[in-house]
Amino acid sequence: MTSPDPAPQRALAEERAHHERCRAALAAMVDGAQDQVVTGEDVSASGADAEVLGYRLRSHAKELRELPPGPLFFGRLDLADAAEERSLHIGRLRVTEHPAAPPLVVDWRAPVSRAFYQATARDPLGVTVRRRFGWAPGSPGDSADLTGLEDEHLGRGESRASALVAREIERPRVGPMRDIAATIQPEQDDLVRAGLTTTVCVQGAPGTGKTAVGLHRAAYLLYTHPQRIRRGGLLVLGPNRAFLRYIAEVLPALGETGVRQSTLTEEIARQPVTGTDGERTAAVKHDARMAEVLRRALYARVSADGTGDLAVPDGSYRWRVPAGELTRIVEGVLAERPPYDTGRERVRARIVRYVRDRAERRAGPRTPAWTRRIERSRAVTGRLDAVWPRVRPEEVVAALLTDPAALAAAADGLLDADEQKALLWRRPPRSWKSARWSAADLVLLDETAGLLAHPQGYGHVVVDEAQDLSPMECRAIARRAAFGSLTVLGDLAQGTTPWAARSWRAVLGHLGRPDAEVTPLTTGFRVPEAVLALANRLLDRLDVDVPPARSLRGDGELTIRQVGSGEVPAAVVAAVRDALAREGSIGVIAADADLPRVRETLAAAGIAAAGPEEPAARVCAVPAGVVKGLEYDHVVAVEPAAIAEAETRGPHRLYVVLTRAVSRLDVIHARPLPF
Repeated sequence: MTSPDPAPQRALAEERAHHERCRAALAAMVDGAQDQVVTGEDVSASGADAEVLGYRLRSHAKELRELPPGPLFFGRLDLADAAEERSLHIGRLRVTEHPAAPPLVVDWRAPVSRAFYQATARDPLGVTVRRRFGWAPGSPGDSADLTGLEDEHLGRGESRASALVAREIERPRVGPMRDIAATIQPEQDDLVRAGLTTTVCVQGAPGTGKTAVGLHRAAYLLYTHPQRIRRGGLLVLGPNRAFLRYIAEVLPALGETGVRQSTLTEEIARQPVTGTDGERTAAVKHDARMAEVLRRALYARVSADGTGDLAVPDGSYRWRVPAGELTRIVEGVLAERPPYDTGRERVRARIVRYVRDRAERRAGPRTPAWTRRIERSRAVTGRLDAVWPRVRPEEVVAALLTDPAALAAAADGLLDADEQKALLWRRPPRSWKSARWSAADLVLLDETAGLLAHPQGYGHVVVDEAQDLSPMECRAIARRAAFGSLTVLGDLAQGTTPWAARSWRAVLGHLGRPDAEVTPLTTGFRVPEAVLALANRLLDRLDVDVPPARSLRGDGELTIRQVGSGEVPAAVVAAVRDALAREGSIGVIAADADLPRVRETLAAAGIAAAGPEEPAARVCAVPAGVVKGLEYDHVVAVEPAAIAEAETRGPHRLYVVLTRAVSRLDVIHARPLPF
């Protein structure tokens, strides 16, 4: 009997010992960060400097304390150069025993770590051996959970597919989304490490990791440009709260906390949504032409004609500003096209300057106190209210949607009569305060607010599922990234809103980045080949120019079960029970209107099914309308024809549903399949 080769076992023992050393060093780093906070509280510095230092120390200590448990490294590089040979362990954050000592673990975002993702036998980038580690699924970071290792000897020209990477990619999807730092592919790494000022647009087929790429790019930018990004902030926009809950743990697992993760609706919610719109009305409100309609409606309130001369009291004297001068001031400011509120203050300032110039000619220089008194005088403010009135976005939008004459004037040459009719509220409220605002109204309010004053911007914005954005939603995002950059992620084939884009050029134009490069990701790592082949059969019906996706995974199962019209419920129960006998998460997906009956069927069979808001549940019953961005090991797709017919872009929705499966797809239908 041949004894096992001791070399791999010895290497494994050495790596476990190194991990123990890393764990001890990280614990010391956490304790040291907290000690620095205590020391920093007594720092001898000015109040402002001490406050800044204290904030940075507390933030660093908080980030280390909140780092989720897990393995501290996933790879190793053996490097050879003219000076020396050295080894670097690659992990999710830098671990060191002393700030001046060589790191025990190098952050995956560090420049030297790039070779881990990019080195090949043809171009080894100085790497002699690339080692990958296999960890027990869900490991909290116990060194005993290090179960295997795999070496590629690039210095010898050896390059082969990684079994450990394949195993990690195919591992069952239970719970929230995981980070992919250990499995990033070269084309993904190029996108992750794009420069701060570069806007990246990813056309990603299902399962190509586009969402993970966006989140890892956010982590990379925070690491590479911490001051610039944190000064402006970083925003991750997802399509809904279920999606955000699913991705919530990715950035903390990469050592980044405090990043705002939100939906666009939450970002622009000036008013609660209590009303609804028909599809036609919502489509008009989301149309890019509404931006000009709103601009016209707002500036129609500005006028200096017929207001007469302005008399500004100054003690017993009155300074006169002729009506013609007022008209010239207002027209001059209008020509500069500043934000509305800025323009109002410019008019005030120029009126005051006109008065001050005449006062100084008569009696010499005026004091700042005199200038402030004239600025706030009732005469100046009253006339300003007449020629350039102060308004709220709600006033402008409500007036536009309740007054046919005002709407006709603002929409002249832009919207036809039917479109104008669709916009008008059927039951006008007594005032904007009692209005029932719809979700589509929020984009009008935000556009108007952007005309009044520029919103606070972010240093970088990651936008997922961007193909579903309307032109007006794109404009809302562009305002928040006016001086920053964007990572735009999506798949035109998965566009499901009535205004979903059919080309990325249109989306990027509305985002204010018309020249941004569009990078396709077509090779999938999540969805098995058989499942993608089925979904690709829908592409001809989707009216978008995207290449068919392909998968590196030859595993997985596809089952299509046709049953009688009354047998669908029993078939669903049977499919779920079959899936429960295996490992992994289960998603039962049906048309939104059919889901209550599906839930009742499962409950009657004794199967507890959670909703999409519980990503850690074993079985989830999910309406097709909110499944985008989610994934399950086993998907049971119920009656595809009903999903395809439920909405205008139903075939796109069905494409989304079919591509949620990570390992197995079970299609159950009584009606003919729509592909």
